[in-house]
Amino acid sequence: MIIAERKPLAEIQSLLAGRKWVLLLGCGTCVTVCMAGGEKEVGILAAELRIARQVAGEPIETAEETVQRQCEWEYLDAVADKITSADTVLSLACAIGVQAIAQRFPTVRVVPALNTTFLGLPTEHGVWQERCQACGNCLLGKTGGVCPVARCSKSLMNGPCGGSQRGKCEVNPEIDCGWQLIYDRLSTLGEQDYMLEIEPPRDWRTSRDGGPRKIVREDLRA
Repeated sequence: MIIAERKPLAEIQSLLAGRKWVLLLGCGTCVTVCMAGGEKEVGILAAELRIARQVAGEPIETAEETVQRQCEWEYLDAVADKITSADTVLSLACAIGVQAIAQRFPTVRVVPALNTTFLGLPTEHGVWQERCQACGNCLLGKTGGVCPVARCSKSLMNGPCGGSQRGKCEVNPEIDCGWQLIYDRLSTLGEQDYMLEIEPPRDWRTSRDGGPRKIVREDLRA
């Protein structure tokens, strides 16, 4: 899922400077799961903003709403009247949600309350770790389900660098070496032979180097 974390209150306040009527719009999927932008977080941030502005002698009026997904028109359209009536929409979604609002409602000012960080999963309560960089050309079938692009700090494709020691990364000794994880996993599966295959130079055009990406499924188009 997409992992995000809330911006500092001072930064959010600076984005809302001079605004009197703000809609705080949460998202009910990824950022709810990582406890950054769901209904609960919308309520907490709204209260913090009202208190801070009241103390500063600059009261602000807020409205609160959470949709199932900010990245789909149908859910945004359901609250279109609230979006278009606000001075500013403060989006508690990932950056995709912010841009979706901006595209769907061109005359509406929308600003982010969150920093979108990575694609990952929860490894324990309150801890999320990166697992995917959405490179567009998945290697997990050859690496035992461990991504070398995301898990190796250098995104190496053919084994570890010379700096890893005792299964740890030279970039940060608290990080497991991605290729040690791959080796251990392939060994468990009896598929170490995959490590003998040389991965050719990677075509990064499937990632961000090829510009903004798009998938078209003709069988799903109306």
